[in-house]
Amino acid sequence: MWSIQRILIFVIASIVIAETKTINNTRHEVRKFPENFRFGTATASYQVEGAWDEDGKSENIWDHITHTNPCVVKDCSNGDIADDSYHLYKRDVEMMRELGLDFYRFSLSWTRILPTSFPDKINEAGVQYYNNLIDEMLKYNIKPMVTLYHWDLPQKLQEMGGWTNPNIIDWYSDYARIAFELFGDRVKDWITINEPLQVCYYGYGDKSLAPLLNIKGVADYMCAKNLLLAHAKAYHIYDKEFRPTQGGSIFISLSAQWHDTEHEEFADAAKDANEFTWGIYANPIFSDTGDFPDVMKKRVAAKSNEQGFYRSRLPEFTAEEIDYIRGSSDYFGLNHYSTKYVYRNESVVGYHESPSFYDDMELVTYTQSEWKIGESQFTKFVPWGFYKLLTQIKEAFGNPPVVITENGFATYGGLDDEDRVTYYKHYINAMLDAIEDGSDVRGYTAWSLMDNYEWLEGYTERFGLYQVDYESPERTRTPRKSAFVYKQILRTRELDMHYEPDTDVMTIDEGH
Repeated sequence: MWSIQRILIFVIASIVIAETKTINNTRHEVRKFPENFRFGTATASYQVEGAWDEDGKSENIWDHITHTNPCVVKDCSNGDIADDSYHLYKRDVEMMRELGLDFYRFSLSWTRILPTSFPDKINEAGVQYYNNLIDEMLKYNIKPMVTLYHWDLPQKLQEMGGWTNPNIIDWYSDYARIAFELFGDRVKDWITINEPLQVCYYGYGDKSLAPLLNIKGVADYMCAKNLLLAHAKAYHIYDKEFRPTQGGSIFISLSAQWHDTEHEEFADAAKDANEFTWGIYANPIFSDTGDFPDVMKKRVAAKSNEQGFYRSRLPEFTAEEIDYIRGSSDYFGLNHYSTKYVYRNESVVGYHESPSFYDDMELVTYTQSEWKIGESQFTKFVPWGFYKLLTQIKEAFGNPPVVITENGFATYGGLDDEDRVTYYKHYINAMLDAIEDGSDVRGYTAWSLMDNYEWLEGYTERFGLYQVDYESPERTRTPRKSAFVYKQILRTRELDMHYEPDTDVMTIDEGH
C-alpha cells in the first residue's frame, strides 16, 4: 500500500500542468554576439576515431565492455570503427571549414598515445595522428581545443581501481604532462576532464556508463575526490611548467543540468539537486571557500551515520587539498542539455536504493510532456533552464568566464532536422539573454560536429550537424539543415530566429 501511495504521488506530480515560465520572452530581432565570441563544435575520441586496436593502440574501458558484453549497448554496437576519423580526419577538417569554425574540440585517446597507460612507452603512430589533425586544422586557422580525458580510461588502470585508486592522480597527471609536451606548442586550450559527474556517478555509482560498477554511494564519491585532485594536479603542472612558455589556458568541463521546481515548498530540494549533481565539482574549484558543498557534506554524513558507517561515505579533503583545488580552472567549461523539475516529500523516503547518491539527496526528478520536441526522449527542450543555470553560475561563483563546451539535441536521424534547429536557436537565444544580463560567456560549442557513438545508446541517438552513413564503408558525412543554420550564425555573428537556409550545397567560404 505504501509503495502504491508513492507511485500515485509521483504520477500526480508528473502530470501537473506546468505554470508558464518565461525568461525574457523569445526575442525575434536579429541579435549580435559579443566581440571576440568564439564558436566551435565538439567530438570525443572513442565516439569518432575508430581504429580501436590499430597502430599500437591498446584497450580502454569502452573497448572492454563493448567486446565482453556487447548488448549492454542498446543496439549491441561498438566504437571499433565509429566515424573512422582516424583515417578520415581531412574530411573532418573540411567540414570544420564548411561551417567556418573558430575552434574544434576533440579528445585524446590515452591508450593511443600511451599503450602501457604509463609514460614508459609513447606510441609514435598515435602521436602522429594527433599531429596530423592539429596541423591540418591550424592550416585553416581552426584552433584545437583538446580534452585530455573524455571517458576512455585504459583498461589496465581500471583493473587497478581506476578513479577510485588515489594513484590515479599521478597516473593521470603523468599522461597530461606527456600531452603538454607533445602538443602544447600548438594547442592553447586544454580541458582536463569531461563531465566528472558522468565519470563518477554514471560509471562508478551506477551502470549507465563504463565501467558499469554500480557501487552506489561509495565508489562514486571516492572517484569524485580523486578526480578533482587529478584535475588540479594537471592544472598546476601546466600553470607552473608549461604556461610560461606555451601561453595557453586550461580548464575543466562540468555537466550541469538545471534543477527547478513547480512549487516553492520544494525550492530547497531543487537547490540540493543542483549542489549534488554539479556543485559537487563546481564548488571545490570555483567557490571562494572551496570544498564539497556544505549541504552535501551534512546530508551524506547524517545518512552514513544512520546506515551504520563509522565515517561519512563522502571523503574529506584536507585543508591543503582544498587550497590546491580551489581556483584550478581558467574557465567554467559548461556542458548543458536540459532541465528537470524536483520534489521532496514523505513519498520519497525509502524511494531510492540505500545507500546511494539519490538516496543521499532524497528527492525525485521529473520532466514535463511539453518539453519533448521531436521523436527522441533523450534531450528535452527547456531553454529557460539554460538562462537560469548561467545566471546561477554568475551569482554563485563571482561571474567566472564561461565556455559552453557542449550543447546539443538528439534525433533519430534524417537531414531535415527542424527540431534540432529549433533547439539551437532557442538555447543560443537564452544564452544571449544571460550574456545581456551580465553572464561572462566567452564561447559556444555545438555537440556535435557529426553523428557519433552515443555510449550505451550506440548509434540510435544522433547529435550531429552532419549525418554519418554507417552503412557506407566511407562513413559518408552529409550536412543537415542545422549545419547550414549554424554556419549562418558563425558567418554573420548574428542570431536570426527566422533564418531559413538554402540546403542544396554546402560550400567553404573564402578565408576558410
